Amino acid sequence: MLALVAQLVDWVLAERIGLRFTPKGPEATPSDAHGAVAELRELAQLARDPVRELTGLVADPDHAPAVVVDRAEWVRSNVAGFSVALDPLIASRTDRDINPTVEAVGSRLTAAQLGGALAWLSGKVLGQYEAFTPPGQPGRLLLVAPNIVHVERELALVPRDFRFWVCLHEETHRAQFGGVPWMSEHFLAEVQSFVAVSDVPVGELLQRLGAVAQAVVTAVRGRPGPSLMEAVQTPAQREIFDRLTGLMSLLEGHADYVMDEVGPQYVPTVATIRERFAARREQAGTVDGFARRMLGLDTKMRQYTRGADFVRRVIAAEGHDGFAQVWDRPDHLPTAAEIDDPQAWISRVLG
Repeated sequence: MLALVAQLVDWVLAERIGLRFTPKGPEATPSDAHGAVAELRELAQLARDPVRELTGLVADPDHAPAVVVDRAEWVRSNVAGFSVALDPLIASRTDRDINPTVEAVGSRLTAAQLGGALAWLSGKVLGQYEAFTPPGQPGRLLLVAPNIVHVERELALVPRDFRFWVCLHEETHRAQFGGVPWMSEHFLAEVQSFVAVSDVPVGELLQRLGAVAQAVVTAVRGRPGPSLMEAVQTPAQREIFDRLTGLMSLLEGHADYVMDEVGPQYVPTVATIRERFAARREQAGTVDGFARRMLGLDTKMRQYTRGADFVRRVIAAEGHDGFAQVWDRPDHLPTAAEIDDPQAWISRVLG
């Protein structure tokens, strides 16, 4: 019952908390703010042709239009996306015998946790493809202007160059989901499967509290170890999590590969951007480092490097046509193990 309660979310409260604690953006004059928004819109459009030419992925021009947003709109988008992904699963379990009081407390607690996490992330994310939207409603490609401006200032980068570099990465995600017909449905199904198998007996849930406590201690001390996300997984979830890790490593690494390949032609200072941005990923402050370890975002940072290396090694061995077979159907996606062993993927899919 407790596992089920953990899936019930007061979405209104989650959004309210997320918006309440969303950090303020960098100081900017109205003229500078309007200029950044206009330039990001322009660069998002300019990024489409080079990404299509390199990847061969053709997305409908009307699919996932680029929208420049602030941190608050990013929070709203993600609360709405989570509700689209999880509500069908929640509805399918409402016939369970749940104490209304416990259900109410659980839904508010989960909302507080989700809202707090989204508030923190809202100051970090540069862009995002809306993967979860209601049926028939197209998603959007979100560019979070305050965060892009903050990072370019923090790293002393040429604004237009950095903005175009970010747009190349995010446009690649638009191409992946818009140019691969089955990608959105497959991604949503995997996430829903991950949540659906989380309803475990109370006894097993209590047994895993020790793993949760250990994850917290490990994160505080800055030592390598499982994130909170990994600590609470069931065996069934770990199998799905392995597939999701392989998929996310591929998507993020492919986008990084595109940035590095296309960047030199369109972004004069790309070498400086890559060097400073990579250093920033590795040098999080104490609070940032703790939060990243707790949420498993250190794993996400490694996905960029591991995924990009997978893409480069497959293309070097089999060319762009060989690598393109990764988009043919879901069982061509690499597993987490194959991300680190591209030859295993080549042997399984191409051999």
